[in-house]
Amino acid sequence: MLSLVLDNHTLVRMLAFLAAFSLIAAWEVARPRRNLTVSKMYRWASNWSLSILNSLLLPLVFPVMAVGAAVTAQAHGFGLFNVLELPQAIAIPLFILLFDLAIYWQHRLYHAVPWLWRLHRVHHADPDFDVSTGIRFHPLSIILSMLIKMVVVVLLGPPAVAVLLAEIILNLTSMFNHGNIRIPPKVDRLLRLLMVTPDMHRVHHSSVPEETNTNFGFNFPWWDRVFGSYRAQPRDGHESMEIGIDGLVELEQQRLDRLLLQPLKAIE
Repeated sequence: MLSLVLDNHTLVRMLAFLAAFSLIAAWEVARPRRNLTVSKMYRWASNWSLSILNSLLLPLVFPVMAVGAAVTAQAHGFGLFNVLELPQAIAIPLFILLFDLAIYWQHRLYHAVPWLWRLHRVHHADPDFDVSTGIRFHPLSIILSMLIKMVVVVLLGPPAVAVLLAEIILNLTSMFNHGNIRIPPKVDRLLRLLMVTPDMHRVHHSSVPEETNTNFGFNFPWWDRVFGSYRAQPRDGHESMEIGIDGLVELEQQRLDRLLLQPLKAIE
């Protein structure tokens, strides 16, 4: 059964992604957190176009991606886990934890390095914040991210199933923590002990730079607290805060061609 899942890991990831997206999208309709400011159809058309383009490009650039890299590393004994011969019961949760830590620092790097920020700001230039924001990334940003993931996989040498689980969890939490969904404050405070919530991540999408450079975590909330980048709430409150990047949130800037060329655009 496990080998069947690994052999069809692309299909498994796609089904998990579609299920999560549909569930969060329905939740947004039933219990929205904020009123959207831009046509949902217009935004979703562009955000989905970026996601589909990324899905088509990645296999062309990386015929063997993260799961395949894990299989290759294991076959040749590459990576720390293979050298230490860690049992799967330890290797799987440890990799998921370390993978998330790597994604946290990758995210901080994308904000700190100017040319990486130009790629990553396509994600932040969404004028609204909902489940589709979680699939809105520039192709070059996605390609660099996959390269970083593969380096982490080769260095650590985790089981292939651990990589598949880590990638599925990352996709699912990206859908969840970008959701325009209302969660009771008491529940949100409890959830933040274990995972990044939409209210926590929404602060990161504020148009206020001091807030944009906080709450970098995707899966686990602990890294932001440990490394001093945690902010509990936005200055203006969740309903009133402005989302996006000044100069890049206008409706005409949301066309696919503008999003692809946006890293070349200088803004004040």
